[in-house]
Amino acid sequence: MPPLAPTQAMTDRVGLGWRAPLAADILANLDRIDVVEVIADDYFDATVRDRRGLCLLGRQVSLVLHGVSLGLASTAPADVIRLDHMARLVGDVEPWLWSEHLAFVRGGGVEIGHLAAPPRTEATIEGTARNLATARAIVGSAPLVENIATIIEPPGSRMDEAAWLHGVLAATENNLLLDLHNLYANGCNFDFDPREAIAALPMERVGCLHLAGGTWVQATRFPGRRLLDDHRHATPPPVFDLLEEVARRAPQPLVVLLERDGDYPPFDELLAELDAARAALARGRAARLVETDVVASA
Repeated sequence: MPPLAPTQAMTDRVGLGWRAPLAADILANLDRIDVVEVIADDYFDATVRDRRGLCLLGRQVSLVLHGVSLGLASTAPADVIRLDHMARLVGDVEPWLWSEHLAFVRGGGVEIGHLAAPPRTEATIEGTARNLATARAIVGSAPLVENIATIIEPPGSRMDEAAWLHGVLAATENNLLLDLHNLYANGCNFDFDPREAIAALPMERVGCLHLAGGTWVQATRFPGRRLLDDHRHATPPPVFDLLEEVARRAPQPLVVLLERDGDYPPFDELLAELDAARAALARGRAARLVETDVVASA
């Protein structure tokens, strides 16, 4: 195996999401955590004290902000009030980056309370591009955009997920937050190989990756089971394999973030997942180095 110095030089970073039940353990283990992801919406209406606490956290570890309610993947115009909230938070915290889902969360003024996959059409690509341009103008920087999990094919779709994501990236200056468990779950649910989706996407546009786990649920309106991305279970081995594949293909440094939203295990188990992510990155970077050397010597 080649030496891992080139991997270290890539400065890949690994961290996890900030959650109240994990706060004390995160603060006690910052020497093993490179970056922390904070749900931005939790701080849109935060007190001055809570905002100051978040800024203090940002002095101890690199922060990224993650939105969940902007609903930018839609033909409906973006909610400028929420974008104003995001702009103020980004200005206060000065995160390393910020991100939002490629989802819609409202329609006709009605909040649906869920991150829903839009129909994969040229119209939603165009609507998403307009909303992302609005977001950049208001916030002052472009968010990374995240692929989402779904247990049903979005009605009215005209293309597959990889083609739609590629279309969004081609139409915008935004880079991708590639959620590997979402991709894996969709592959399981709709019978496609997530490795082929990775091969179809521009890996040089990936700025960040999410890891998570889920559970199988019995569908009620259609036959069979679906893999639900619930963030309440450990990251499965196939998702680490996908991380290795991305690290093999991507030429740029990567930020890898573990998401956990319930049924919290002992913190040592989450740290072990971070170590597993680092190991997958190292394997992928080592394979990339070998391939680069082969090409250079040909």
